[in-house]
Amino acid sequence: MPVGTASLGRLSLYNRLFPGRERFPFGEHPQAYNLSLFNLDAMFASHILVGTPKGSDEFRVFLIGDSSVWGTLLTPEQTLAGQLNSGSLSACGKTVHAYNLGYPYISLLQELMILDEALQYQPDMVVWLATLESLPREKQLGAPLVANSPDRVSELIFKYELNADPDDPALVHASNWDQTFVGKRRALADLLRLQLYGALWSATGIDQFYPETYERAQTDFEADYEFAGLTPPTSLREALALDVLDAGMNAAAVPTILVNEPILISNGLNSDIRYNFFYPRWAFDEYRSILNEYTSTEGLPYLDVWDLVPNAEFTNSGVHLTPTGEALLADKVGEAIQNYCDLK
Repeated sequence: MPVGTASLGRLSLYNRLFPGRERFPFGEHPQAYNLSLFNLDAMFASHILVGTPKGSDEFRVFLIGDSSVWGTLLTPEQTLAGQLNSGSLSACGKTVHAYNLGYPYISLLQELMILDEALQYQPDMVVWLATLESLPREKQLGAPLVANSPDRVSELIFKYELNADPDDPALVHASNWDQTFVGKRRALADLLRLQLYGALWSATGIDQFYPETYERAQTDFEADYEFAGLTPPTSLREALALDVLDAGMNAAAVPTILVNEPILISNGLNSDIRYNFFYPRWAFDEYRSILNEYTSTEGLPYLDVWDLVPNAEFTNSGVHLTPTGEALLADKVGEAIQNYCDLK
């Protein structure tokens, strides 16, 4: 008999016996009291958002994005959401409460999937932090959470009329055996392990591994012009999942601000060719031009802070920020939230 682990994922000790987590569970290090799983229902059930009734004075902001929003190497208080919430920010006559709905792995479709699920929790505003690496069409189904959620992906494709194939072989469709109790024992074990970690996490507040040292983001590069299999003068536009971006920007019946998030701008070897490990200059410059044209044509709120943060305020990646770098970003995002309300 088939066993529905998705529905079981909604049964949670979080927001009941344990407080809800400030960000989605992710990681496998034994000292982090955390794990990655492919059950979006369980991820939401463990999150503080689900257990927080919306207050009459609350201006509820959802932060959507990748690992930079989730907060790699940052404590929950140091993340963008944490710093916005600590700043006594008000908007539209109410107190801003930001919820961290970022998740590691880079895929715009993954972010749309999370946003689509989150809309039932009454946002007043969505802030979507994006970077070029999440836009190539070839990357959309590669994130494990996406690949292992074929039914949700199929629903999104039809709901938002996306240019994607619901039968793409990258999507992992369960066999009859996989749907039995025995076949789903790993998924069931993960759900149980997430609950067991709740006691350790709530006692310590630790939800990721913080190494004493780590390798800093690369600043010297080969003379490589390639991005997503393309080199100039080939145009980037056709390789990007702009339909997914458009779907997300119009998914909510509330204002959605698109943020082109900060990146490291190297001054090292071949930095005249590449901004950082991820981006040759030609590709990122064209991407910025595409976003400017798109948001201007559609009349959408847009914040381009790609060059906001100094090199010293990046950690192990060209998109991961230090607490100081996050503070710079929080100031700009907070201003954008307030400015939107002031202009209404």
